[in-house]
Amino acid sequence: MNKVNVIAPDRGQQAITIHLVDKDGLEAFLAARPVSQRAAVTAQKFAGEPGAHAVLPEGDGWSIVAGVADLAKLSPWCLARLSETLPEGTYRLAEGEPGAAMLGWATGQYRFDRYLSEPTAQGPRVLLTGAPKAIPAVLAQADATALVRDMVNTPAEDMGPAQIETHAEVLAKAHGADLRVTRGDMLEREFPMVHRVGRAAARSHAPLMIELEWGDPSHPRIAVVGKGVCFDSGGLDIKPGASMLLMKKDMGGAAHALALAQLIMGEQLPVRLHLLIPAVENAIAGNAFRPGDVLPSRAGITVEIGNTDAEGRLILGDALTRAGENDPELIIDFATLTGAARVAVGPDLPALFTRRDDTAQALLDAGLAVDDPCWRLPLYEGYREFLKSDIADINNAGSSGFAGASTAALFLDRFVPKGVDWAHFDTFAWRPASKPGRPKGGDALGLRAAWRMLEERYRPAD
Repeated sequence: MNKVNVIAPDRGQQAITIHLVDKDGLEAFLAARPVSQRAAVTAQKFAGEPGAHAVLPEGDGWSIVAGVADLAKLSPWCLARLSETLPEGTYRLAEGEPGAAMLGWATGQYRFDRYLSEPTAQGPRVLLTGAPKAIPAVLAQADATALVRDMVNTPAEDMGPAQIETHAEVLAKAHGADLRVTRGDMLEREFPMVHRVGRAAARSHAPLMIELEWGDPSHPRIAVVGKGVCFDSGGLDIKPGASMLLMKKDMGGAAHALALAQLIMGEQLPVRLHLLIPAVENAIAGNAFRPGDVLPSRAGITVEIGNTDAEGRLILGDALTRAGENDPELIIDFATLTGAARVAVGPDLPALFTRRDDTAQALLDAGLAVDDPCWRLPLYEGYREFLKSDIADINNAGSSGFAGASTAALFLDRFVPKGVDWAHFDTFAWRPASKPGRPKGGDALGLRAAWRMLEERYRPAD
């Protein structure tokens, strides 16, 4: 995706016209068109369906008529199919402004071609707008989405803890942030669960705790935490082969956290940001942690290992503890944490857990406003008994097969200081089938909802 060229200010330059219609307005639109264009629409069997389009002859050139669901309210994705399929060129709407649809126009041109020996050569489709001030914010969100997609789509060999560290370094340098990376013996002392989960990996994929701080210390302090399991074999509780096929995406939480940090810093949100990413590979070797082990944690809580494949919550426990030590007023974490969340709400909806009803409602409303919906699941106190251990303070795996997403969230809750406003996204970070503007593969799910909520909460009103 060429984020510089896909949307541009309309200065009257030559462009191909796009006429938008919905089904209710198609008859009136055609009645006003010349016979040649009506014949072209009939020949192409265009009936005004959302996402469909037809080519209209227009003198020596051509224009487009495209269907949308609601002409009065353009969705972020209503022009995405056009941006994916139209030839290279510059386009403008015949009437009105694209508004929210600029996002899908930009994200529809995303391509992950890093490993293709002959990448498809395709120039940008540029959409013009008479609202140039809106362009930077749209492109910032499209660029953040592309960052998540690129990181999640990259295989684990090329997206290990060191590569996540590199992404954080680039981000820190771009925005003048402070970066701290804890590794080796110091990691074992300061973040013992992160070290224990990642110690079986090869030296090139050694575990890390990545921290970035940015912003005016006088501004409200927020922490953003992302699960960075770069590959999850399941450890000694090894996953079946079929279940490992998508495990390169188990660092999707880290990708979301980096992307949200990029938006916060790039858009100069007036907050003091603390970004934390525990980055590991859950590998199998002679020194891998075992079922039945009891792990120490940064919080001083001892954890019995009921399942080595429930490792993401372990590394997040240390990270959430560290985040809470600086008294943030809000902590947001992203994690590809449980299959139970996918069973409950499917691949499109991140499962959302919060301590406060008002925070949950703000995130739900923000998600609906930007077409990045999430769904709240309960932090039900009665399920804490599923995490009881006979020999330690807590078990990392629930004793029941019920409520897996909630019990995982309750485990994390134990490591967040009491009274701190906290939101946990159990996100899939993957799209199993393509939709307009959202290709199959890694994707940002919950990112724009969180960003919209943060803007509404911390951006001063004009």
